Amino acid sequence: MEKKQVHYSELGLANTKEMFAKAMAGKYAIPAYNFNNLEQLQAIVVACVETSSPVIIQVSKGARSYANETMLRFMAMGAVQMARELGSTIPICLHLDHGDSFELCKSCVDSGFSSVMIDGSHLPYEENVALCKKVVEYAHQFDVSVEGELGVLAGIEDEVSAEHSTYTRPEEVEDFVKKTGVDSLAISIGTSHGAYKFKAGQPVPPLRFDILAECEKRLPGFPIVLHGASSVVQEYVDLINQYGGKMEGAVGVPEEQLRQAAASAVCKINIDSDGRLAVTAKVREYFGKDPKEFDPRKYLGEARKELVKLIKHKNESVLGSAGKA
Repeated sequence: MEKKQVHYSELGLANTKEMFAKAMAGKYAIPAYNFNNLEQLQAIVVACVETSSPVIIQVSKGARSYANETMLRFMAMGAVQMARELGSTIPICLHLDHGDSFELCKSCVDSGFSSVMIDGSHLPYEENVALCKKVVEYAHQFDVSVEGELGVLAGIEDEVSAEHSTYTRPEEVEDFVKKTGVDSLAISIGTSHGAYKFKAGQPVPPLRFDILAECEKRLPGFPIVLHGASSVVQEYVDLINQYGGKMEGAVGVPEEQLRQAAASAVCKINIDSDGRLAVTAKVREYFGKDPKEFDPRKYLGEARKELVKLIKHKNESVLGSAGKA
């Protein structure tokens, strides 16, 4: 059966253009929450409606495959409808996180995504430029936003993996944006993917705000994106370990550093690991306290409740996006 092309506007979604312009002017960051299942998506919608925050719901290539691309499209449409039924008009963007090929980005554009990331950061510079430009030329025909990346983040998250981080070179950013036409740029200033961002027991190195400032100077008013920005909430790590998990040494980015980034040119901050930790901690705790339970609504309901609490905290106290919809 041939797949019908669907434009994101048919699903009630928004691209990032207006969101980012408002975030830049208001000195806050749009939250970009990764999700893999229904409960995570429900929690994101409820928390963002309750805090009146614009939101980017995002999936990796692996999460899209896990959910099934057709199911995912209807989940995104359902997320918008759910927000409207709750009496809210918050803008919701559906974004592909770390797209690794033109074909994948094209497939997402064709199935209703309103924003895609093409990550060619592991490629030689000119190849990264050429790949981004190709995605931009296709996506912009449909008014879909495109995020590129310069610099490499260490760590592992889904298909994305690198042993060492490479800081973004500010001298490349103007040329990259000019040649590719991307709408936003993810940079590497010391964050990393996954729950083991830094060594436990050692001081967390500060983010390289000097690199961010230099990028800002060279690209005034241009949207900058921060990946690998989970703070790895210690309360969740402790709960996971208390109830049979093995997550010793999980350390993330201090929230005060993220607050500082959100008040600068960083207008999108990606949060994935914190959501995973909240869900896992509550599910483990539930089974630890009630090993006889086998109704998924019970333990996933607790996980969802905790995720709502976490997201509201991020919107209100870290990103500054609450009340900005």
